[in-house]
Amino acid sequence: MRGIHAAELVTDSFFSSPMEKVCNSRPLSAIWSMILFAISLLFLGGNVLAGNTHRIGMFAEEITGGYFAYRMMRHEITDQDGNSTDITTRYSDKATIPGPTLIISESDEVEIELMYQIVPDQANPKHNQVSLHVHGVHFDIDSDGTLKYINLHKDESATPVMSYTYRWHAAPGTAGTWPYHDHNMENHNGAEDRGLFGALIVNSSSAAADNVKKEFVLYIIDDAFVGMETNNTTGQHTPLWANPNLTAEKNSDVRFHVLALGTNFHQFQLNNYTWADPGSVNQIHTKAIGPLEKHVFVVKATHSSSYMDTAFSSVLLGMKGDFVVAD
Repeated sequence: MRGIHAAELVTDSFFSSPMEKVCNSRPLSAIWSMILFAISLLFLGGNVLAGNTHRIGMFAEEITGGYFAYRMMRHEITDQDGNSTDITTRYSDKATIPGPTLIISESDEVEIELMYQIVPDQANPKHNQVSLHVHGVHFDIDSDGTLKYINLHKDESATPVMSYTYRWHAAPGTAGTWPYHDHNMENHNGAEDRGLFGALIVNSSSAAADNVKKEFVLYIIDDAFVGMETNNTTGQHTPLWANPNLTAEKNSDVRFHVLALGTNFHQFQLNNYTWADPGSVNQIHTKAIGPLEKHVFVVKATHSSSYMDTAFSSVLLGMKGDFVVAD
């Protein structure tokens, strides 16, 4: 599940050649105008594009059944004025599948420390590293969350003796819902198939999501849905686990984030509801989702219903849940 590397490279080409060569090619007044314009853009950009800073700590732990899961240890948000808010208590205090849903906005910065809390395997050193690889947002090569033979740089893993810190930047244009997952345990595929995955939601800086009361993250794995709910009114995150029932207040707007993990193709359906298919004018009631794909949409919760994967094998496996709407 290797995403496109979105590292952001910044170079200063203006002063890369001797100034006298520049002077020979254009009037000095034009050069100073360019310098002043660049400086004004620098300061203007700093004011417009500055966002919050999220300092997060997470554990990777082993849970029952031989599975692994991420657990939130701390999440502190510092705004542009230097004011900090600790929102750690909004998350479950247990390791969950999927992992904590991280919600940020465009222009935000994330500094996330991952700690290895799994019993080391002395006979298999490849087991003794775990990572966070994220899709969609920007990062440099040190924060790719992959192994050296993939990134040609270094192993970017937390180990039994050392944590690892990743830095992400939600640059303008990165709004969306993105998976994060392990890429390093055992091999370059990591332990995402054993529970080490979660979702990052990047809200657009230009479109307010205040009217969305709940976020439902539903990962479709090959034999079940696994979910996480976020109440936007209280900020509370609730793990829903396998094939969960979803609840909403009547006439409230709720947002579904459906992500496919595994090898199967799926047909997601929310019975007796229609919604706008993103990127088109079409109203749909079902959506085909292949491996590594996602589908995000908003509905107004007007009546109780159910959701399901109507792919033949998924129906046999009972991949469905209720959507309960109450006054």
